[in-house]
Amino acid sequence: MQIALVIGSAVATIKDEKLHGRKLLLVRQTDATGEPIGPSCIAIDTVGAGAGDLVIVTEGSSARLTGQTDGAPVDMVIVGVIDSLEVGGRWTYRKQ
Repeated sequence: MQIALVIGSAVATIKDEKLHGRKLLLVRQTDATGEPIGPSCIAIDTVGAGAGDLVIVTEGSSARLTGQTDGAPVDMVIVGVIDSLEVGGRWTYRKQ
């Protein structure tokens, strides 16, 4: 699993039928403080995340193991919204 920041959304009216009704969010991998460090990717949202949320994402074959993505052509999925991060005894992120 990785930490990512939701930076936007994507709309695709023409897509695989197993993706119909699924919210597509644009995410960017971050470090442990929430600072963006990686490329932007599209992830299926399974938890009701939104722009500005720090989230937990999983990718690869694990992304197809949720109740909403089983059997779908998915490579990245949002599985949690982070409330806070603590690293080495210090809080590096707290949701506002």
